[in-house]
Amino acid sequence: MQRRSKSDPLSRLLFLHRAGPSRIDGHTVLLALNQCVKTSPPTQPRQLHALMFRLGFSSLSALQTTLISAYSQCWNLADARRMFGEITHRNVVSWTALISAYVNHNRPDDALRVFRQMQADHVEPDRVALTIALSACADSGARETGEWIHAYARRAGGFEDDLFFYNALLNMYAKCGDVGTSRWLFDGARRRDVMTWTSMIVGHALHGQAEEALLLFDEMKRSCAVVPNGVTFVGVLMACSHAGLVGEARWHLESMSRDYGLEPRISHYGCVVDLLCRSGLLKEAHALIESMLIRPNAVIWRTLLAAASLRGDSGLACRARRSLLELEPGYDGDDVAMSNAYAAAGLWNEKENVREKMEQKRVPGCSSIEVESRVHEFVSADKSHTLRREMHGVLRSLAENSRLSETVLSYRGI
Repeated sequence: MQRRSKSDPLSRLLFLHRAGPSRIDGHTVLLALNQCVKTSPPTQPRQLHALMFRLGFSSLSALQTTLISAYSQCWNLADARRMFGEITHRNVVSWTALISAYVNHNRPDDALRVFRQMQADHVEPDRVALTIALSACADSGARETGEWIHAYARRAGGFEDDLFFYNALLNMYAKCGDVGTSRWLFDGARRRDVMTWTSMIVGHALHGQAEEALLLFDEMKRSCAVVPNGVTFVGVLMACSHAGLVGEARWHLESMSRDYGLEPRISHYGCVVDLLCRSGLLKEAHALIESMLIRPNAVIWRTLLAAASLRGDSGLACRARRSLLELEPGYDGDDVAMSNAYAAAGLWNEKENVREKMEQKRVPGCSSIEVESRVHEFVSADKSHTLRREMHGVLRSLAENSRLSETVLSYRGI
């Protein structure tokens, strides 16, 4: 049974409810719900929803909208969508809450679908709705919708000073492949925060413009007005990886913690490991993986395995494979890479052993047919079927007839 703290929003509401339901009004419930949304992870949205219903507040649109966010925060998208469906009078805030829920759950196409439904419902989007919709455009590559939002903002006016909207617009163009427009927006920005710089650096790096990304990072540091964050360094390390700058990538990885107090995450290590592997520095890549301050994930080890397989380093491939067996033992692609590593090293017996194990693990193909209300199943390489001899006889007869038909057809064609 889960124990609740006295400071928990639900506990406080229940205490007030026991003291007298009249002491709770809609404003009190809204405060509790907002606290619930801010809590990480959010606490008891369903219980709060039930209490709202009991108190007669379940139809208040402000509370319903906040519940959408609460359900979304605890990864309950189905209840968030259901809550939205119960709102009778939907305004831009309730629509935006659902759009945001889809974006936060990595479902940008659904977010844009809801955004279009909002417009069809004759609800005018505000700055928050447009900013979140731009994030969905960036995630899904929906450049045309992003351009429509940009044009809408120009017509409406007053958006240039909204840095959140401006950053989302810049990021959308960069992620959708229009780095030129993204850079034009960056150069024309009246104000720049860390997200403005980072979006542009990552945009250059994503599209292989390593030199531009690294020059922009140097300019950012010289400005002294903005301190880079972890995402900034992802862009910097991506740029180093694209350009093959091994020494510079290592320096930036160390600089994160040394100069800015930022602990490298999986994404940072992944960029450098990928660069080392593509540069043929497999032992250095392995040493970096072993020295990581956090546990390497399967992607990190799989990068090393692929590189070792390509270069025939069966020893490193074996080490990577052992680690992958602990993390994702059921992934068949790793066996293929291991087999290729043995083949590249000329270790044919070991290659055959891996192939035999793959065959043993492979689920045999099967087919079935229903004859006179009885289902007959046939499994590949199965020799245990009771009618095996009869079936083979029929197959031989069919094969002979097939060959005879081909012979007749060939004579007719002369």
